[in-house]
Amino acid sequence: MAEENLEDIKDASDTENTAVLSDTDQSSSASESVPGVVTKDEVRASLQGLDGKWYVLHTFSGYEKRVKQDIESRIHSMNMEDYIFQVEVPTEEVFEVRRGQRKLVSRVRIPGYVVIRMDLTDESWRVVQSTNGVTGFVGNGIDPVPLREDEVVNMLTPMMEAAAAATARKAGLPTATKPEFVSPYHVGDHVELISAPWAGMPATVSAVDAENQRLTVLMMLVGQEAPVEVSFAQVRKDE
Repeated sequence: MAEENLEDIKDASDTENTAVLSDTDQSSSASESVPGVVTKDEVRASLQGLDGKWYVLHTFSGYEKRVKQDIESRIHSMNMEDYIFQVEVPTEEVFEVRRGQRKLVSRVRIPGYVVIRMDLTDESWRVVQSTNGVTGFVGNGIDPVPLREDEVVNMLTPMMEAAAAATARKAGLPTATKPEFVSPYHVGDHVELISAPWAGMPATVSAVDAENQRLTVLMMLVGQEAPVEVSFAQVRKDE
């Protein structure tokens, strides 16, 4: 089984904002007064009385959703309904720039990890552990370690809030949540200017304004390194 550092996963879950509903109907009623807002107290209340404990699985990166589908299929084919109850891939909604256009997309928040609610027995462990793409449970040594309640709340709150926001948008309601803007460029990236008057000149990204699709790049002008502000469309990332 995989030995992983739970603190890294907890830190990631504390700072994100979005994703997936629980399999109970309780989460869908969260924060009806403010569309798209779910509080930690509401999430904590929704967890009360649920069977099993929450664990974190380590998976091959890029296989998270496939692992979720395969485990859900194996729950039924291997009669594990009384032991494995819920599988979630923490995801988030973000704005990405694609071909010069902002698009709202869903992406995996913590690549390589899936959360699962289950009663851990030798048999249920084997069913999960032997699923394609699963490399192990997160834990100490050979023993899977369940998440504490606060850790579960921190991980599920953004997931449930994202689902509530998506539901509100489909109903045409305004939401209080605002997806993050994600840039294809990062500080330190080497780029090439592709528009006049600096076409063909190399530069290094020093600041990113993802929401407005603007970059500050450092380039050599008259023998000195100088900052220049450009749009995403004016540069090309070096391969």
